[in-house]
Amino acid sequence: MISRRNFNKAVGLGTGAAAVSLTGLPGVSVAAPPRHTGKAPVVPTITPGTHTSFPTLKQVKAGLLNVGYAELGPARGPVVICLHGWPYDIHSYVDVAPLLAEQGYRVIVPYLRGHGTTSFLSARTFRNAQQSVIALDIIALMDALKIPRAVIAGFDWGSRTGDILAALWPDRVKALVSVSGYLITNRTTQLKPISAAAEHTWWYQYYFATERGKAAMESKEHRPELTRLVWDLVSPSWDFDDATFARTAAAFENPDYAAIVIHNYRWRLGLEEGERRYDRYETALERGPAIGVPTLTIDPLLDPFTAQPGDGKGYREHFTGKYEHRALNIGHNVPQEAPTAFAQAVVDADHL
Repeated sequence: MISRRNFNKAVGLGTGAAAVSLTGLPGVSVAAPPRHTGKAPVVPTITPGTHTSFPTLKQVKAGLLNVGYAELGPARGPVVICLHGWPYDIHSYVDVAPLLAEQGYRVIVPYLRGHGTTSFLSARTFRNAQQSVIALDIIALMDALKIPRAVIAGFDWGSRTGDILAALWPDRVKALVSVSGYLITNRTTQLKPISAAAEHTWWYQYYFATERGKAAMESKEHRPELTRLVWDLVSPSWDFDDATFARTAAAFENPDYAAIVIHNYRWRLGLEEGERRYDRYETALERGPAIGVPTLTIDPLLDPFTAQPGDGKGYREHFTGKYEHRALNIGHNVPQEAPTAFAQAVVDADHL
């Protein structure tokens, strides 16, 4: 098994504060975090799949995008931003969001670029999916919604994005929940071979390096088959039904979906370049920056990407602030497979 950590104008450049500093955003008022007293409340237990949809979806222009997102909870509540991965969408949080809203949180669940109702404002914008760009999308979203800081929670691409936000913009992150721990990509390390068994786990990443894999992602016939196979392989104990997959697969019909997915995986392997305007961020990330915000990491023990024994020791040194680790006997899509445990992790991280 292998840990995932081994594997136009930029947002804010000349138009805002997002790219001015790696450690802060001038012009954005950052309030002091509220102090919690006592223990974190206990999140009530629900059965996964209790909810199947969000009440409403919203749109907001943010940076290079018109971002589609779900929002639940009180408008003035402390903010939690939940970030999905691949091949998933906002429905990974369809049970988590109501649980957090009931605890008084304002919950924001955005479609990442290339997914669902999130679209590019300009047809001329390069469909870039390098890691820093997706993090800058979230900074732009926070600015558009006038959110100075938030708890960030994610898995897969969402974990990587949360890690980057916490490392480069810690003043915007109150606390972090990161499934699979420290996932910031080091492209130099990615060039080195690993064990054959571990390479086998990454089959789709190498498939996407080919024109045949690209064509499969572009195909309405082959894309659902491929993405559902990934669900089956990385969540072996999750008994989801056809309707659950179909609700998420609708987000893959975004016209930019294939381009974003293919660029993301090819960029990680050094097969495609990003944009020079983001070099400062990628250079900083290549150094493996420490994360000092309060963090709770989760290892899903049935996920083939989780390094055994799932105790988090392989990435613990990257987290220098208050820290807690948990292991769950589930697969890759942690928030949808175990919504109560994930929501409790968010609440507990916020109380670290």
